[in-house]
Amino acid sequence: MVAVTPAQPRTTETRAGLEERVKQVLRRYWGYDSLRPLQLEAIEAGLEHRDSLVVLPTGGGKSLCYQVPPELAGRTDIVVSPLISLMKDQVDALRACGYPAAALYSGLPDEERRQIAAGMVANKYRLIFMAPERLLTDWFLAMVERVNVRAFHIDEAHCISQWGHDFRPEYRRLASLKQRFPNASVHAFTATATPRVRRDIIEQLGLAKPNILVGRFDRSNLVYRILPRMDVTRQTLEVIQRHAGEAVIVYCISRRDTDDMAQALKANGIRVAAYHAGMSAVERVRTQEAFAAEKVDVVVATVAFGMGIDRSNVRCVIHAALPKSVEHYQQETGRAGRDGLEAECVLFFSGQDLSRWEYVMAKSAEEVNSPPETVAAQRALLEDMARVASNGVCRHAALSRYFGQAYDKDNCGACDVCLGEVETISDSGEVAENVVAAVDDLGQRFGVGHVLDVLLGAHTERIGALGHDRLRSFGALKDRDRKLLQSLVYQLVDQGLLERTGGDRPVLRLTKKSAKAEAARLVKPGGTKAVARDAAAWGGVDRGLFEKLRETRRDIAEKRRVPAFVVLSDAVLRDIAKRRPASVDALRRVKGIGERKLLDLGDTLVAAVKEYCGANGLSVVDVAQPALVSKPSPAKDLAFRLFERGRTVEQVAVVIGRAPATAAEYLAEFVADRAPADVSAWVSKATYDRVARAAEAEGGERLKPIYDSLNGEVSYGEIKVVLNHLMASERRVEATT
Repeated sequence: MVAVTPAQPRTTETRAGLEERVKQVLRRYWGYDSLRPLQLEAIEAGLEHRDSLVVLPTGGGKSLCYQVPPELAGRTDIVVSPLISLMKDQVDALRACGYPAAALYSGLPDEERRQIAAGMVANKYRLIFMAPERLLTDWFLAMVERVNVRAFHIDEAHCISQWGHDFRPEYRRLASLKQRFPNASVHAFTATATPRVRRDIIEQLGLAKPNILVGRFDRSNLVYRILPRMDVTRQTLEVIQRHAGEAVIVYCISRRDTDDMAQALKANGIRVAAYHAGMSAVERVRTQEAFAAEKVDVVVATVAFGMGIDRSNVRCVIHAALPKSVEHYQQETGRAGRDGLEAECVLFFSGQDLSRWEYVMAKSAEEVNSPPETVAAQRALLEDMARVASNGVCRHAALSRYFGQAYDKDNCGACDVCLGEVETISDSGEVAENVVAAVDDLGQRFGVGHVLDVLLGAHTERIGALGHDRLRSFGALKDRDRKLLQSLVYQLVDQGLLERTGGDRPVLRLTKKSAKAEAARLVKPGGTKAVARDAAAWGGVDRGLFEKLRETRRDIAEKRRVPAFVVLSDAVLRDIAKRRPASVDALRRVKGIGERKLLDLGDTLVAAVKEYCGANGLSVVDVAQPALVSKPSPAKDLAFRLFERGRTVEQVAVVIGRAPATAAEYLAEFVADRAPADVSAWVSKATYDRVARAAEAEGGERLKPIYDSLNGEVSYGEIKVVLNHLMASERRVEATT
């Protein structure tokens, strides 16, 4: 993480003292006992009434940065949020934790509005959420003065910048806050902002010497894949089928694309709903609520969808076409894996997407009379996105560098390029030279379709009439599939080796780079050959119990009329399904369950665990008991006896007749179950200490961040052995205290 212009050292309280007070709040409301990078600095700025700009990626914990300060200070703060649905979800989630919050928005009954106003006067709330238009009404500004509000938190602050990806003119009026309330601090929060946008946010809001905190933009738990688009419905269906029963968002450019994709997926048995601006408000709300309640697995949407949904367990985001900016791409893919678990992000693109977006942008600019500089800025952002998509380099590195941050890994292990999934056309240079030659032969006056006809040697009436069957390039690529060749032509456009003009009749033209066509790198399009990579995140988790807990969560959510993720996150359910707690005291060891939820949901969750484990012959775990694994098979039982004698994984694999990978899994379970005092027979002390330090630094039990922090020098099997041993040792200590 990077902190620019850090806060000055505290004079009235030590940093350690503040951190402990913050952790007490975390434990009470959210059940966590550790902070993520830069959260403490952001909270400190909020307590000291020092303006700040906080840029943390989606899932990086921005919300806690403005939720904790008013609770510690015993005051009421204002949060500006752009969407009513987002406010409502945040307030529901906070109230479920016992945190006092409310939202004021249009359509709220007068009586409820009066009750919230009275609660503000009585210091009943810690946070009040509202849209910028509502905040800046005379009535509410007078209320702010009456209760002496000391801090304003601007969420989605990039909306204030015309250089950002979601400019909203109403946000510009927020600059008046510093003028009207000079003694109040203003804190801007966003997940995506280039250096230029950050400077614009500070200037537009009039922030005074702000503490600028910029986290790492890279989301290591996301697996990025970017593929040329051919049969987008088939390609999208393939990806969704890898995430059966899980939450997926599919983004399209137009309303028609959205409806067509939703209908096609539905015809293939997918539980899907559409979302776009052409639907009524009631229909859009119905889709959001169905998705939040897990009644549909997939939402197909235009970019209008996403900011209004706070669901943390989206396992996949698919772009059926190129997003209109890298910022949009980062924000939309960031809706996947917000719970920290692994998620997949797939983009299918074509050079056609640029001309489609240009048409949409031009039409939108005409409707709202946008100034030329705004249109030019949007065009530049679109071109940046096309470059990121067409460059065959590590996706994590490309995104980090776009946002001005270095990426020091040679192989991220989490994108199609680094995973070796991108298949290059063996004769890319020859194909590219033939395409360029055809465009040149045609005088740079024809579109993609006609160029393809010439290259494929098609004897059409038009080609005959124009004499193009006598060109040197006629039939040069006659053995190629038309759809494949079309994809390759658009890849050449994406890479700048050809140019496609705008307008109703776009034509292909040469560029300065056309002379270097022999160096082209063309990718074979089609479905991904990838498989899900989240096996590590499921280590030790009983999937059947996890599904049982999902049903329990869904029932609770329906009765309370709140989204399922408001009740508990998937990460929490996985931890429960891994630990199998037999009592509320044992449940207390699960991260992510605060005191309020423990009292509220504890008995119900424990009952679900006992019911499932009893029906499936599984042991449950109380606080004083070590974790038990499922009843071992004869092979596993023999493996355990051999491990007790200090045999290696390779030796055990030979004796039990199983693969070394299976023996390694048995070893991890053996360590968790039997809790041996020493694991040096399988992991050296130096490696053990390295893993233990990395686990503490990463603040969790997920394997991949630890593996990455060790530069891939320690195997997943060794990491699991160390983590299981640490957990078993912790349980032994708890049992004796």
